[in-house]
Amino acid sequence: MAITVVRNAAGNCINFLGTTHPAYWNACLSAEVDSTDADRINVINNIRSQQGGETVYEFYKISFTDFLDADGNSFNTATAAADYITSQCNAAGNTGQFILAASDAIDFSLDDTNTTILLDNGDSYAVNSIRAVGSDDGFIDIYKHIGDFAIYSGLRMGNATIDGSAVTQTLADAVNELNAVFSQAGGSTGSAPQITSNTSISLTEGDTINYELIATDGVGYEWSNLPSGVTTAEGNVRRIVGGSSLAVGTYNITAKAINYFGEDSETIAVTVSTPPFSDTKSIEFNNQDWMGANANAMDAVLGRASNGSGSGDAWSISFWIKGSSDSNNGQTVIYFGDNDATNGGNLYMRYRGGNDSLRLRYGSSNNHLNWDGGASILPADVWKHVLVTYDGGSTGASSGSLNSYYGRFKIFVDGVNVTSGGVWTNSNYGWSSGIDPDNFRVGRFVSGNYMRGCKIDELAVWSSDQSASASDIYNSGLPHDLSVLSSSPNHWWRMGDGDTYPNIQDNIGNVHFVMYNMTAADIVSDVPS
Repeated sequence: MAITVVRNAAGNCINFLGTTHPAYWNACLSAEVDSTDADRINVINNIRSQQGGETVYEFYKISFTDFLDADGNSFNTATAAADYITSQCNAAGNTGQFILAASDAIDFSLDDTNTTILLDNGDSYAVNSIRAVGSDDGFIDIYKHIGDFAIYSGLRMGNATIDGSAVTQTLADAVNELNAVFSQAGGSTGSAPQITSNTSISLTEGDTINYELIATDGVGYEWSNLPSGVTTAEGNVRRIVGGSSLAVGTYNITAKAINYFGEDSETIAVTVSTPPFSDTKSIEFNNQDWMGANANAMDAVLGRASNGSGSGDAWSISFWIKGSSDSNNGQTVIYFGDNDATNGGNLYMRYRGGNDSLRLRYGSSNNHLNWDGGASILPADVWKHVLVTYDGGSTGASSGSLNSYYGRFKIFVDGVNVTSGGVWTNSNYGWSSGIDPDNFRVGRFVSGNYMRGCKIDELAVWSSDQSASASDIYNSGLPHDLSVLSSSPNHWWRMGDGDTYPNIQDNIGNVHFVMYNMTAADIVSDVPS
């Protein structure tokens, strides 16, 4: 950028063309070479610094090559740029020195705009460019505001007047009265500032604010109600930064712009939203890899005390699976239930690599309902979404009710009900007992029967029958934020996103999986798309 340093025609203001900074009164500013970077300069507001007791910067650590003189010329060094800015910001109307005699009198007044100090001897100075100082011999000396240069020396108190009225004949009072005239904050009339920058800030959770307040004719700026973690930038009080720790919600910040004629106050609304959903990870299961979680904590969702009693025993399980080319038919996807799979009840799903299909078994090895899906419904190396639902009704053990038992379950692949395309079988007319919470696993039966190269993503469980929501859960093939569904799951494992090996976090409930016989490398960047 190019910042041109130009004084106005009246010689009482300095402008930094090419920036949004306002015009500054004469003798307000000075420049310096930055103490830590010899190629950068700082421009200090001396008046505000003196009033506030700490250094106030109008420009901070700006490369000297960004500045140009009034004729558009660049500077060779940072020192040259700083000296030029200081000289232009502190130019007085007269550069001579006068030693006054006992008969020399001066009357001081302000012009109609309160921007120029008029002397009745014909001299004039911009406001804030000169100051009165009491000398050791009891006289009044008039100095340039910046530096130690006396323009007038030896003015007698009796010869000093303001608008024709004599100053108080006490040296300290006389000096104060003159400085009250010399130091002006502007005229009695003019325009109050107007904030023109956007009054709303939108960001997602974890992002950082970088906002600058802009106001027409603004000179000073104030902030209030800044949330924790948001602050003004060093060297630029108009800019606020931070906010990466803000929670989702709306924060109202009060911003104020001030000048010599008034102020403007606006509410800056900061809206923090939830980051867009992103699915970037899944978990790959090779032989002997598996995950386990607290089965007791899942009893209220997947368990039951006896034969199904109705909707209170219903459940739904959703997951994405990418099958492998391994032809083994006994690859366990999910197991929940008894330690004794032969006699105790369990819920068991397996990937059948021989025909790229899915098996659902409900009950025990001796007494169960069994569904084998059609061939190639889960083709190898292709991501597919599976939703299995159970309405909570009875599942055994009468031969005349088998079709009713089968009808308790529905299987959806990519949002389509594929139940009728599979084959139902049974052992001893189904299962009429409870499902005990002894084991809850992904990738392992009671023992063995591991997956072999399959990947699992976005596993979720509901304590209700979600058949009617199959399409919404599938979401046209795009994994999405399940927590915002009208019926969100009771438990949801992202399977890598936001997880740290070996723990896979439950993003809704408190049932966390632990990875066994696995490494961090089993959390892979292969996801449905």
